[in-house]
Amino acid sequence: MADKIANHMGEYHTKFIRNATPSKLEKADPNGPIKVTYSQDGEEKTEEYDTVLFAMGRYAVTAGLNMSNAGLICEKNGKFKVDDREMIDAKVPHIYAIGDIQFGKLELTPTAIMAGMLLSKRLYNGSKQLMDYTNVATTVFTPLEYGCVGLSEEEAIEMYGKDKLDVYHTSFKPLEWAFNKMIPREGYVKVLVVRETDKVVGFHILSPNAGEITQGLGIALKCGLTKETLDSTVGIHPTIAEECVGLHLTKAEDPNATKSGC
Repeated sequence: MADKIANHMGEYHTKFIRNATPSKLEKADPNGPIKVTYSQDGEEKTEEYDTVLFAMGRYAVTAGLNMSNAGLICEKNGKFKVDDREMIDAKVPHIYAIGDIQFGKLELTPTAIMAGMLLSKRLYNGSKQLMDYTNVATTVFTPLEYGCVGLSEEEAIEMYGKDKLDVYHTSFKPLEWAFNKMIPREGYVKVLVVRETDKVVGFHILSPNAGEITQGLGIALKCGLTKETLDSTVGIHPTIAEECVGLHLTKAEDPNATKSGC
């Protein structure tokens, strides 16, 4: 899906350079382009751009807590590895970490709120319910929104094996763009299905209002959505959401999956 987003941003002449370390930014002319020197895969490269944006991830401001005094290990980015109970170390059972300071977990406000609510219920209300970090719906609010819930294709392949996974997908042009010749973009939907159980384990969409659509699919995945149920659901026409039902082509059958009509 990252490639689809990158292709979309490429229409705006935006280039993604992954796994690169910049070492120098120079301007020969104050009004000219930026000369960027960076290393990638052991090779030093130089290119020129109008604008440069660094995406280096986040770190947690936790150093002042002195958690090492309690025998707890903090990762380099200031975050803490936790178990499924949000506990950092079973030897220190009274200290928990939730939200963005959890190492390797989702950095989302609604996730932190839910995790905190569930933790308080476990501590003070006798609940046994744990936070489910797998089926959390979220959206990237780029000009063409990206929504997802469940596993990525890479995660699903690693978990179930490529030969046991069906990846259904389609490209489409939203009807609301049909008569707007200034919008050459297309939307994209991808559904990941475990072949043996027919269970949907991942949903991804690139389209206008992707967040609104993904929230509904998030509920469906929490309820154990199967591909058969998805196929038997009647779509609402003309909407983007109807592209999510009736998917019949896998990436193996049609890597392109460009839709030719209704």
